[in-house]
Amino acid sequence: MDVRHLELLRELALRGSVTDVARASHRTPSAVSQQLKAAQREFGMVLVEPSGRGLRLTDAGRVLAEGGAEVAAALERVRARWDSFRREPSGTVSVAVLPSAGTFLLPGVMRELEGSAIELRCSDFDLAEVEFAALAADNDVVVEHSFAGVRPAGTAGLVAVPLAREPLDVAMAADHPLAARASVRAADLADCEWIGVPKGYPFDHVLGSIERTAGVPLRVSQRIRDNRLVESLVAASRRVAVLPRFTTPTGAGLVLREVEDVPTRRHVTAILRADRAERLAVGRVLEAFRSAAAAVEERHRRV
Repeated sequence: MDVRHLELLRELALRGSVTDVARASHRTPSAVSQQLKAAQREFGMVLVEPSGRGLRLTDAGRVLAEGGAEVAAALERVRARWDSFRREPSGTVSVAVLPSAGTFLLPGVMRELEGSAIELRCSDFDLAEVEFAALAADNDVVVEHSFAGVRPAGTAGLVAVPLAREPLDVAMAADHPLAARASVRAADLADCEWIGVPKGYPFDHVLGSIERTAGVPLRVSQRIRDNRLVESLVAASRRVAVLPRFTTPTGAGLVLREVEDVPTRRHVTAILRADRAERLAVGRVLEAFRSAAAAVEERHRRV
């Protein structure tokens, strides 16, 4: 049984198309197709079938793809034992992180890993919730968020490691009429003009909850991804927005107010493939993320 064929089928199950497998493995689609044909000859069964303009795994193909995932996890367990024998996790760990989560997590993580044999390779992203899972194909650790729960949609086949729960507050200018209150209710916000995020992003779920509680649609005049830009627009106007408590700077024309009657905490979670989770270096990075998250949560509890 050629382990390379199992790996190929696992990659196809993970990425969904021959083109994406080819791009990730730096091969041509033709070369990947030829390998799929070789795999079918080896196993003596049809492993892929046409689906629209592409291919999908048959039941037989899915069985072997699952086997490929088990083989990959077993190899990583051996590497983890070897690292443990050498008494030091090492290697490069790639991390894709949501900027608003990375802002309060990465500084602590990098401090904790300073001087270790682990090299972090970080990238940032800002995507709709349903797109988070795809990042796990090419990154060891993906730090994402969800309003609904620890697992965003599409991550059922991935390992999920809870890191933090962060309140999402309503940001407003310091001289906004509602800023005189210690907290606000959904009904207080019904007549406000809002700066929101694109549809499908977790912060937008908070606006939906406020709408349902207030019983009226909210007036969203802008939809912007970048929190720093939102902060500047809110501070200079009568508009309000949902922003994260841990990293939004206040005291310079901007204030945050908790919404009393709407649940507004977001779940910040690390998601990763099961085989990547077996790596000792990845486990060490996850420990550093959990430690950094705990420190930030404790600091804000004291405040």
